[in-house]
Amino acid sequence: MECPACGGPVTMEVGPDHPLSASVADALLAADEDEQIVVARNCWACGWSEERSVSIDSIETTEGDTHAVERAALLDDIMSEATAIDDLRTLEDALAEVRRQRRPRLMGPTQLTTSTVDRYYP
Repeated sequence: MECPACGGPVTMEVGPDHPLSASVADALLAADEDEQIVVARNCWACGWSEERSVSIDSIETTEGDTHAVERAALLDDIMSEATAIDDLRTLEDALAEVRRQRRPRLMGPTQLTTSTVDRYYP
């Protein structure tokens, strides 16, 4: 965001009851009905400043897709675990197991290795 007076950079602070590091979006999402949020913009180059107040009259909330939220959390957990594994063989085995479980049951029971799985599921 640029200063309207000099074109320099502008800082934004949310107040009065929010930490200095709070963003406007965080303050809005944490707000309650009948709360007032003050947003101060300041240019440290020329001294320009502005305060704006936002009053929350009502809040409407819609629920998100629970399945999508749970799936995203699981994927995040899986990625965290996978990135913590240093051993290449362990990662290859984990990938082979995931691919084995996704494989159509038509192939029947076979001894799988990473190279076998890669042939069928590149």
